[in-house]
Amino acid sequence: MKTSAVLLAVLVGLGASTLAQAQTTVSYENNQKPVYRVSVVSRTTRAVSYRHRSGATKINFQGTDLMPAAAGEAKVESKRGRLEIEVEFSGLDRPTIFGNEYLTYVLWAISPEGRPVNIGEVLVGDNHRSKLDVTTDLQAFALIVTAEPYYAVRRPSNVVVLENAIRSDTAGATEMVDAKYELIDRGGYIPTGYQFDPVVLNARLPLEFFEARNAVRIAKSAGAETFASSSYENAVRQMKRVDDLATRRHVDRKSLIAESREVVQTADDAREIALKRIDADRVNADRDAAAAQVADATAQSNEDMQARMNAETASADADRRRAEADRAAATAQQRQQGAEAESDRNRAAAADANQSAADAQQGQRDAEAESDRNRSAAADSDQQLQQAVQDREELRARLLQQFNAILATRDTARGLVVNLSDVLFDTGKYTLRPVAREKLAKISGIILVYPDLRLTIEGNTDSVGGDAMNQELSERRAGAVLDYLAKQNIPLASMTSQGFGKTQPVASNDTAEGRQQNRRVEMIVSGDVIGTTIGPVSQNLPLTGRP
Repeated sequence: MKTSAVLLAVLVGLGASTLAQAQTTVSYENNQKPVYRVSVVSRTTRAVSYRHRSGATKINFQGTDLMPAAAGEAKVESKRGRLEIEVEFSGLDRPTIFGNEYLTYVLWAISPEGRPVNIGEVLVGDNHRSKLDVTTDLQAFALIVTAEPYYAVRRPSNVVVLENAIRSDTAGATEMVDAKYELIDRGGYIPTGYQFDPVVLNARLPLEFFEARNAVRIAKSAGAETFASSSYENAVRQMKRVDDLATRRHVDRKSLIAESREVVQTADDAREIALKRIDADRVNADRDAAAAQVADATAQSNEDMQARMNAETASADADRRRAEADRAAATAQQRQQGAEAESDRNRAAAADANQSAADAQQGQRDAEAESDRNRSAAADSDQQLQQAVQDREELRARLLQQFNAILATRDTARGLVVNLSDVLFDTGKYTLRPVAREKLAKISGIILVYPDLRLTIEGNTDSVGGDAMNQELSERRAGAVLDYLAKQNIPLASMTSQGFGKTQPVASNDTAEGRQQNRRVEMIVSGDVIGTTIGPVSQNLPLTGRP
């Protein structure tokens, strides 16, 4: 069987060539709500695509820069419906060297799509060695070991101490993989400035007892006491029962371990719920602020338009008064000429005519001055309209920044183009993955604030496969995105979807990288509110049941 390795981009940190620096921090503003800020770190490691039921093969483990003395070996054997993994590690130091919150190690399997799976806890023996027998239903994956505060974590920290190393006799299939997944940064479990007492281990009590304490304290530091109160209070009650078991003279280790593991699970659930609710509150606050800003901009635009109309009316009135003054001046001139012809007979009448001419000239000057003032007012109105245009451009730039924080977005003549890459769908299918639905839900939360926005959803494929198959797949993927946005309350009247098959490539289909770029769904966001319109919205496609 051919020996091969697959590049798998994983988000780890400290100890390898990083592609992008990242950090997860949390602070408490006004001693009330925790505020989280997350960014990304990426790195490459090697993975194997194991053949189904092809027997056993071996891979090695090597320590990262965080723990260079660590090493290990794993035997991977394909069984019916699963892969069995027997691992033995050596040279492992105590995890507490990375921080008070780190009490144990966890073995992770990373799928080609970047999904981390917690497949077992690595317990360190007195001789710095550890053995582990686990299974996974993944077929292609990489293996890494991270330091964690407790065994039931759902995302790996970036304290990566071991990663698999492909041997010359490792059996597998060649496959190019480009996947990324998020990590909790070193120190991310404990917010900056949060008081977290050191964990003092007691040999009389099992490690699971201290992991339970860790889990409850970390859940509290993440805001679970406020944002997931029911789950957090349940974890606190369970912890009290565990504390009672631990203080007894004769400790029942089996009962203590079982209830401690239950505390860990409950506390981690509370922490996850709190993080999601904090993120939802932030999205709602941003949406309300954006809606208020749009309302203010609309009101200001209406005021500017009314001011311009008033200025134009005033200018017309000034022109009319100036014409009347011109006619009055002409009449006065005629009277003056008549008065001069009559000379002495009508000297008194000539004096009256002169006075009338003077009055008429003064009226003409006053009318001209008022006309100048009105022209200045009209110029001010033009400037206010230019400000309204600038406000639309600023809104467009702000939307571009908000969309880019969720998915890759670029500004074009057609509008803001949001790119949904191929990895958001199962291969050859049009079903949205959970991560795709999560990102689309965030996008829809922003779009709902601006009801005048229009969406055009376009599906594209690479050149692999027949024309009919690619056309149908592109239509179904674009339709799946439209259906999901409709379920998020985006009006159907403001959306349309269309598939272009392989007819609109953005890169060469001769390489795997180019084909992956061509497999995409693009969502073009436009509308007068951001200064771009791409045409009327068609409703020819139904919400469900697309061909």
